[in-house]
Parts: sequence; C-alpha cells; structure tokens
Amino acid sequence: MKTSLLCALLAALCCPPAIASALDAEGGDASVRPQDDLFRAVNGGWIARTRIPADKPSYGTFIQLRDLSDQRVKAIAEELAGKSFPAGTNEQKVAVFYRSYLDTAAIDKAGLAPVEPALKRISAIKTRAQLIATFGHFAGTINTPVRLGVSSDPKHPDRYLTSVRQGGLGMPDRDYYLKDDARFAKARTAYQSYLETLFQLAGDKQAAESAKRVFALEVKIAQTQWDKVENRNPVKTYNPMSVAELASRTPGIDWPLFLKTASFPKISTINLAQPSAVEAVAKMLKDEPLEVWKKYLAARVLDSSSDVLPEAFREAGFAFHGKALTGAEQPKARWQQGTAQLNAALGEAVGRIYVARHFPPEAKARMDKLVANLMRAYADSIEKLSWMSPETRIQAQDKLAHYTVKIGYPKHWQSYARLAIRDGDPLGNNQRAARFEYERQVARVNDKVDRSEWHMSPQTVNAYYNSSMNEIVFPAAILQPPFFSIEADDAFNYGAIGAVIGHEISHGFDDKGSQYDGLGRLRNWWSEADRKAFDAIGAKLIAQYEAYEPIPGQHINGHLTQGENIADLSGLQIAFKAYELSQAGKPAPVIDGLSGEQRFFLGWARAWREKSREAALLQRITADPHSPAEFRANGAAINNDAFHDAFGTKPGDRMYKAPEERIRIW
Repeated sequence: MKTSLLCALLAALCCPPAIASALDAEGGDASVRPQDDLFRAVNGGWIARTRIPADKPSYGTFIQLRDLSDQRVKAIAEELAGKSFPAGTNEQKVAVFYRSYLDTAAIDKAGLAPVEPALKRISAIKTRAQLIATFGHFAGTINTPVRLGVSSDPKHPDRYLTSVRQGGLGMPDRDYYLKDDARFAKARTAYQSYLETLFQLAGDKQAAESAKRVFALEVKIAQTQWDKVENRNPVKTYNPMSVAELASRTPGIDWPLFLKTASFPKISTINLAQPSAVEAVAKMLKDEPLEVWKKYLAARVLDSSSDVLPEAFREAGFAFHGKALTGAEQPKARWQQGTAQLNAALGEAVGRIYVARHFPPEAKARMDKLVANLMRAYADSIEKLSWMSPETRIQAQDKLAHYTVKIGYPKHWQSYARLAIRDGDPLGNNQRAARFEYERQVARVNDKVDRSEWHMSPQTVNAYYNSSMNEIVFPAAILQPPFFSIEADDAFNYGAIGAVIGHEISHGFDDKGSQYDGLGRLRNWWSEADRKAFDAIGAKLIAQYEAYEPIPGQHINGHLTQGENIADLSGLQIAFKAYELSQAGKPAPVIDGLSGEQRFFLGWARAWREKSREAALLQRITADPHSPAEFRANGAAINNDAFHDAFGTKPGDRMYKAPEERIRIW
C-alpha cells in the first residue's frame, strides 16, 4: 500500500467526520493492508481488543444490532408490564407473557407441575396407536422425527401444501452424531450427560440407562437423515402424493390418526420431503421398543421446556446448549431470553410498537431508492452476461421484473385474538404460542396463499428471499448503522446495506433460487447449455470456499454454503454497479483521502465484523449455509474487479487474484 493510502485508511478508521456510522475508532489494524486481508484491515483492531461477552458464542455487527433490538423490545415490554390494559389486548398479552417469563421465583416454586400433564400423557402410552396419537398431539410444540408443516406448493405457489419432514434430533445436525472428529465426540459426551441430568431431575431412577437408550435411538435416526446439502435440492425434496400412497410407503405410521390428532383438516395431497428418512423412522416407530420411544418423547418435552422449569433444569440446559455447543461462559440475562421468547410468541404485536418508535418514514424512502438502484443494476447486468443465451436472458429478466420488495414492516398486522396468554404460566404460554402459530398454518391448508405475509418480525436483524413468493424482505431492525444510515455517505450505505439488498436479490438466482421462475414456480426456465455454464461457475466458487479452513481440520462445506456464497459474490458486484448508478456520472467525493470506491469496500468489510468461539464456529461450519464472516468479507471481494481497481492490488498481494481467475456470475 502507498503511504498516502495507509494514512488515509487510518484517518478514516479513527476519525471519519462523514462516515462515522460505518467505521468506528480503532476498528482497523494498521499493520494489515486491504490488499492482503480486507477483513482484518478494517476489523483487526477491534478483534484484537474485543473479548466476546461471557453470555455469547460470537460477537460482532449482527450481534450488537440484535442486542440493540432486544434492548428496545425490553423497554417496550417493561413499559407495558408496568401498566394495566384490558384483557385480551395485544398490550396485555405482551405484558403478561414477558412478566411471567421473568418470574423465576414462581417458576422454581412450581417445580415440575407445569410439565407433568405432558409427562403423564407420555407415561400412559400402552399401544403403537397411542404413540402415533401422542406425536400428533405434540405437533408444532416439540421437535419430533416426523414433522408436519404447511407452506406454499413449490410448483403451484398460489396454494398451500402439507409436508412431512425429518427432524427429532437433540443436537444441531446429524454430523454431530456421525463424525469422528474429537470436537463432535466431546459434544456427544456432553449431550448424553445432559439427557441423564434431565431424567434425574424428572425423578427417573434409571436416568443413566434412559439417557443411553435415547441417545442410541437418536443415532439411528441421524443415520437415516438426509444431509444439509441434499436438503437444499428443491427437486429432490418435492415428492407430493396421496395420503394413501404415503401410508403404503410408511406402514409404521397411522396417517389418518396422526393427521387428526395433529389438528389437520381432510387433505388429498401431502409432500414427502425426505422419503428414505421418513420411511426409516416409520419402521423404527413400529420396531423400536415402545418404552424407548416414551423415554425419547419425555426427553424432548423436558429439553424444550428447560428454560421455564426450575433452576436445575435451566442450568443443565445452558450447560449443554450454551457452554458445550457454543462455548458461551454464562447464560444470557433472563430479560434477553425473555425478549427472544416474546418475539417468537407475539412478534408482530411487539413489532407494531417497535416500528412506530424506531423506524422513521424517511428511512423507508431512502431504502426504496437504494432497492430501485439495485434492481436496475441487476437488470443491466443480466443484459450484459456473456455466458447466458438470449432466450434464457429473457426469462431471467422476467423473473427480476416480478420481484416483490417488502421493507420495514408488513402492511397487515397479524391478529393474536385467539392466543391465550396467562399470568404465571410461562411454560403454558410458550406451548400455546407455538401451537397457535402451528394451527394458524394448518387452518389455511385449503386456502389461497397469503402473499402479504411476513416470515420475520420488524425487530429482527436479518433479511430474506422467499423463492415461492419471489420476494425480498428487509425488516426494520437491520436498516440502521453500520448497515444503513440516513446521514451516511452513499459509498458506505451501498457497500453495507446495498450489498445486503443485492445478496437477497441474488438468492433468486443462486443454485437453488434459480430453479424457480418469476411466479415462484419450481420450473426449469434455463437452456441446458446455460445451466451447464452456470453450474461450472458455481463449481469454481465451491472449490474456492472449500479451501478455507476456519478451524484446523475443518474446512467450509462449499456445497452447503454455495447459495449464500453466490449471493454474497453477486450481491457485492451488483451493489457496486448500483453505487456507480447512484453517482449519475459524477465523481464521488474524496473523504479523508479515500475514494468512494475504497469507502464502498471498507463499508462492506465493516458490516461483517465478528469473532466467534471455536464451538460456535464448529456449529456454523457443520449446520449453517452461511460461511463464517471473515470468509464472506474476503471471499466475495477477491473476485470483484472494482476491489482490485480501488486498492491497486498486484501479484504478491494476498488478496490479489488474476483477472482471468476471478469468478463472476451476475
């Protein structure tokens, strides 16, 4: 790096008058050049000085914003809890739910009483039919090996389709049961200890044996399950059939009984998402001892309820889910656990108040402009693709033209009128909320798809693309610094939130989303040659990311992360083009010696600031389709021509990549 650029970078990192919302003081590392490691050049100082909070598995931009969102939700909940509202109103339900969850003294005093009805129901099982009926009874409230759900039909996105999917594991992924790595072995030991503790606390006199038998059953379930890569294939997981055909393929399950006790209306079609896995579990339901299944169900109930059971259960839950699986040193504060549960139960009731307080209309207007420029840039990019034929290009443009954009909050707020929230009943509140949401979905099985629906609350720090709706959605809580600021320089806004927008748009054209057309139908709109060319580019990206080794001996799964890596790469490329469009041919101002192009990439890297504990990183590498933050920041930038132009990279720089080797998709 030239001396002048180094000084400019340091000045921008330490005292940026116009870009303070994007870069903070002492965040960068003066000893690292962007040409060698963009992520650490921008974030290295912060990483060196920051200790991950004891209650967190990782820490960084997203977590800080989530903490802020939680603080705001806490303020709303505490304010409502201190007032009196008419029974049945959203305000009263929010207040009662939050207040009851925080009352650990009452939870300790109640002991096992709140969970005893469920345990007694399980204990009373005498026949296989009763076992199946109990699975149906718990649908939507606990994680079982055969999971029912309702979503839009991939090939007919205007109607809902019932699906049955694999599930039921107590650890994050099948690999935790099956891989030989010492880290997974350690997690298995911790899990078995956790199961034993749950049984001991519940009064099981043979707790160790019960834990052993449940774990052995889960190993068998894990051995049958499809892995994360297989589950990303929308064609393989689309297997609609009649209920009679499903019953013939899975004779261990009485489907009419299961569906009835799971509150389903009469249905003619059901999708078998992972046929071999569900068929294997059906055989286990017929062949495995009934007592083992009863122990398994009891474990699932106790595990899912541990946070609203007496202190010993809460401590055991944290020891496994927190310390063993993520490396966290202490539980999150009870209030923050409460906001998470509150958001899950009454998300839009809280979100309506959140938006009124924390999402000004001018923020939405600025976002509308950003999205419009990103969409325009994407259309221009598609038109200039060298590897795509004119016929397929027309289809791609049609899909882009059909995108729906949702910003901030839904137009129509969800009703919670039928959800009962009771004072002093935190476990019941959690269970009724889960069942309420489940039954809300089940009730619309024969209805037309509601395209106005949101799948995240406004206070969620995230965004998503929905392939069946062909929509991109940006909740209010992510639309704030360092991702987005009304006062910030355009370069940083486009590098941060612009790349997030581009990322979500690009999901419609990643390896999975590209299999859906503009109307959200699972349909091949590609020519054979174009798909082959696209897959060849994707294979290069897979190879790039599989070379990364976040933990010694543990590489990124390039196939699992392919969709997110494509979205990062394409989103960054499109965001830069949109930034150029926003300048309308005028040169960007130089701020503290940094060009607009340089500030764009500094904003991109700043957005991915994060450090993680090894246990949490292992879980991400194993089960998360997103690459770790460092590799998201550098992995996309290294393929971007504008990055190399902005910082003048040359052979010998660690971030240098020859132009002919750079991966360009959209």
